[in-house]
Amino acid sequence: MKGTRKIILLSLLVSIGLALSVIESSIPLPVAIPGARLGLSNMVILVTLVIFGFKEAFIVSILKSSVLVLITGSVSSLIYSLAGGIVSCIVMFVGYKFFSNIFSLIGVSILGATGHNIAQVSVAVMIMSNIRVYSYLPILVLMGLFTGYFVGLSSIYISKNLRKVLKYNAEI
Repeated sequence: MKGTRKIILLSLLVSIGLALSVIESSIPLPVAIPGARLGLSNMVILVTLVIFGFKEAFIVSILKSSVLVLITGSVSSLIYSLAGGIVSCIVMFVGYKFFSNIFSLIGVSILGATGHNIAQVSVAVMIMSNIRVYSYLPILVLMGLFTGYFVGLSSIYISKNLRKVLKYNAEI
């Protein structure tokens, strides 16, 4: 794939991830769990990982988190978003690269959601200097199972069709 075309496609993926992040922040969840989100923008990271590879998914994840701060104005959320995005991307890469014979994209997505939650709660523990914040983790991981399932299922469909359109497959 030519460099310019790849940059344009990755830019579009960052934009889609940003749009999904903004949209999901306005969707009220049926349960009142502070900080819990649907994780729709993680779909973009997983699809980028499958179609382009780890390096590109990592870049898209960092750009999405960084530009989202500029859009929302919530500078304090940058460290949470970056930590969750980086850990999630690494965990999904390991799951996809080394355990794809065991996990489908649904399993990889659930692993990424779990890594994301663990990273964000760990950041909260460090910032608040209170280890009791980890007691919140089981609730977030349980919610991540459901949202990770939906994100993984959607990613299967999107990456399958995107591969056909792009006629491109990453060598991870």
